[in-house]
Amino acid sequence: MKRVNAVIVGAGAGGGIVAKELAAAGLSVVLLERGRWYTASDCRKDDLRNQRTTVLGNAFGPEDEGNPRVWVSAQGTAESVLPSDGRWQNNAACVGGGTLSYGAMAWRFLPQDFRMRSTYGVLPGSSLEDWPISYDDLEPFYEKAEYEIGVSGDYSGTPFHGPRHRPLPMPPLPPNREFEILEPAARRLGLHPFHLPMLRNSVPYNGRGPCLRCRWCVGFACEVDAKNGTQNTVIPAALATGNCELRTRCMAREILTDSRGRARGVSYFDEQGRLQEQPADIVVVSACAIESARLLLHSRSRLFPQGLGNRYDQVGRNLQGHHYTGAVGFFDQETYDDLGPGASVGVSDYNHGTPGLCGGGLLANEFIRLPIHMIDRLPPGTPSWGLAHKHAMRQYHRRSIVVMGPTQQIPTAEARVVLDPVVKDKWGMPVARIQGNVHPHTFEVGAVQARRAEAWLQEAGAVHASLMAGHPDVVEAGQHQAGTCRMGNDPRSSVVNRNCQLHDVDNVFVIDGSVHVTNGGFNPVLTIMAVAYFASDALVRNWRGTGFRS
Repeated sequence: MKRVNAVIVGAGAGGGIVAKELAAAGLSVVLLERGRWYTASDCRKDDLRNQRTTVLGNAFGPEDEGNPRVWVSAQGTAESVLPSDGRWQNNAACVGGGTLSYGAMAWRFLPQDFRMRSTYGVLPGSSLEDWPISYDDLEPFYEKAEYEIGVSGDYSGTPFHGPRHRPLPMPPLPPNREFEILEPAARRLGLHPFHLPMLRNSVPYNGRGPCLRCRWCVGFACEVDAKNGTQNTVIPAALATGNCELRTRCMAREILTDSRGRARGVSYFDEQGRLQEQPADIVVVSACAIESARLLLHSRSRLFPQGLGNRYDQVGRNLQGHHYTGAVGFFDQETYDDLGPGASVGVSDYNHGTPGLCGGGLLANEFIRLPIHMIDRLPPGTPSWGLAHKHAMRQYHRRSIVVMGPTQQIPTAEARVVLDPVVKDKWGMPVARIQGNVHPHTFEVGAVQARRAEAWLQEAGAVHASLMAGHPDVVEAGQHQAGTCRMGNDPRSSVVNRNCQLHDVDNVFVIDGSVHVTNGGFNPVLTIMAVAYFASDALVRNWRGTGFRS
């Protein structure tokens, strides 16, 4: 194949932005994606298949069961699991990655989120550390993501956010009924509720129309293209430059290196299952935390016998997701008005500053509730099937509100991804083995957050509220997976430097959530996007100085 300047593995939140930035700077780019380029017309409105229940299949990939993973229980029992099993920790495999079907909350991390060790010290048993970059370093790139991808919302109601130079480019969606119930209750509690930031058009923006407020949102592709992801913003822009080629249904096998230890390209299986080699001056890995670590670990050679960038056994460590906790409240009056996306009001008062707790998290009302969501959110004692179950569903589906949020996980070095020594995928490659436990303090923080959600619902008039605080002890990564290729200044405790460049190989970059040192108490996608812009900026500047030319 013809040599290109850059080959990028993964067309999601990070890889799509990198492709656009490099192509716009004049570099020749090949963008590899293991999944398809889906549109809303490809995906029927199937509540069972789309809404976070993978038993019936994954609406946005992986397309088959040919890529299992090995999941290790808290007791140490290893089990091979398929993508249709929740323990597989799935996120979408398609052009746009999770940004095609996500809920689209667009949070900036707080300044303290980049300084967790300095703020709280090191908890015993944790790998808590500061980022090598600060909120101030990322602020202009947060703004670029908000304006270039498109974010609506309004931060003016809360003091709990980092400094910013411009407001969000679009106003929030009009308040729904849950907002009108929860917002005054939060104020009565002394909290600071505000309109959630969303990667969603509230007005016409960048040539696409506004949200229609339908119920099929999180977990679904937007049929009017009002939900903003890389598939309908930066990737089309990258292709329009003429410098970027997108190849779908291509599974990366290995990052190839030369006798000097520099990357010379990527080998991958194409749509027909043929092994191909794409030569390139630089390689960018943006395949999500689990698969990015897996690719580096599988890229072994004489100079890198333990995998690329893994001289100090750091690749795959510090795997994080989010620990979701909250409460469901049941009301006498109807609370449900059938207006998507549902999630509309939140508070950031609890992300930091609670004595005795290391961090915290956002609390907000949940996305719109399809009937399937009520199955495990009915009052305690409700039968799980039969006539009484049906009565409860009819009574409470339109008279309930869920308040919950992502509690910041405390990272540990033993929560990790390794290559399984036995199980292989359909291409003959060792699969990812997910192992390790959640730090116990994460459960303590989550329990406090659940009680705070309960208090908010009770103040709003709930006649009964049930806590939602149960999580398994083993690491859960899921759609918010992060941390396996940690960013840092010391090669002995990190994988990439502040510019997302491998410490050991200067022409290989990892640019996705896996570089997150900590994962904040928010949905991480806007931070993934901001880091992608930040790292791309440094990459282009250094490229122009011929720093990465072979």
